Amino acid sequence: MFFLVVLSCIFLAQAQHHGDIHHHPQPYEFGYSVRDHHSEQHRHETGNGHGAVVGSYGFTDARGIARQVNYVADHAGFKAQVNTNEPGTANQNPAAVHVISHQPHVHRVVEPLAHPVGVVAVPAVHGLGAGLVF
Repeated sequence: MFFLVVLSCIFLAQAQHHGDIHHHPQPYEFGYSVRDHHSEQHRHETGNGHGAVVGSYGFTDARGIARQVNYVADHAGFKAQVNTNEPGTANQNPAAVHVISHQPHVHRVVEPLAHPVGVVAVPAVHGLGAGLVF
């Protein structure tokens, strides 16, 4: 009988121990780089397992248009720096994102277009490059 009581206590202790799952921080790192005859794309990211992430991604197309985004995401929020030569971009710092353009700022005059009924023309935001995605 004593043996059954001891065995039962051990079983209960083990069951409680396995039911109490602790998740430990898991640092990680990943990245890739793809290059073909026309373009190059890359990304690299490192996380410390406690919520802080540091990384970068970018591309260069066949015309030599390039974008490199370096970012940090941590307890203070998301911060990014965009380094680009994309046409239509200018140096600016919207929403804690630093855009560094190597493209001279160009003022363009856009002629109004006749739109079919039911289509609304939305003006472009001046200074933001096409396809600027974070």
